[in-house]
Amino acid sequence: MEFLRPASWDEALAAMAEHPGALPVSGGTDVMVELNFDLRRPPAVLDLNRVAELAEWSSDGASVRLGAAVPYARIIDELAGPLPGLATAARTVGSPQIRNRGSVGGNLGAASPAGDAHPPLLAAGRGVRVEAHSVRGVRLIPIDEFYLGVKRNCLAPDELIRAVRIPVADGPQQFSKVGTRNAMVIAVCAFALALHPADGTVGTGIGSAAPTPRRAPEAEEYLRESLDWTSGGPLDPQVPLRFGELVAAAADPIDDVRGTAAYRRHALAVLARRTLAWCWDDYREQLGRTA
Repeated sequence: MEFLRPASWDEALAAMAEHPGALPVSGGTDVMVELNFDLRRPPAVLDLNRVAELAEWSSDGASVRLGAAVPYARIIDELAGPLPGLATAARTVGSPQIRNRGSVGGNLGAASPAGDAHPPLLAAGRGVRVEAHSVRGVRLIPIDEFYLGVKRNCLAPDELIRAVRIPVADGPQQFSKVGTRNAMVIAVCAFALALHPADGTVGTGIGSAAPTPRRAPEAEEYLRESLDWTSGGPLDPQVPLRFGELVAAAADPIDDVRGTAAYRRHALAVLARRTLAWCWDDYREQLGRTA
């Protein structure tokens, strides 16, 4: 196994072009587990830790350009305002050590259905784009098109994730997950919700309950038509119930060691109702402050 350690982004792209089967590593929170247990044996490992720009983020006020290696700990500390859903999800990731090393870019590269970053990225809006770079150029991949299957994404063999472009939140966002214990756990299922009052739409994201992270389009449309965006009146009791049913119906879970398919569907319905209640309460508060 070759070990490649580029000092710049251009060197990293050149190394991937020369070794298209190389495995990129930054935090290594998933990769090193697979290597240590001999579950994966790539022809080369590409260490990206010397490419400093991958650990930077910037914002133009409308969106955040999040470097692929910005650790979860910094997302929590620095981006809870513009990216509240992602920051909430970041708080649930592993231990403090993992949050100091793991990143959204790593989650995207692994493409595990249970990755905590995926649901809030999907819920954040259709403007979310993954920057995929190679010596051939740059692709901006819509987040909906990024996931292809279990631990499979649409990156070409010579492409690297440089950053993710995420719209700044224009309304409340929430994330919640169910695990076999309270902390340091892989999600049995997870759900993210984002309200977008600027255009009266809703975003959802389902994790660990289908071959890929996915949206719940029918649930989004139902909620868009059911919410009283203007006055922010109380929710009709039937709205959370129906919303939960539609979210559960959008999943395609399996039975495994962490939970049954039936339990995942039930839990998703509960998570959907809870996140809706939290988001709507926050939205009503915001309306009260601006009234």
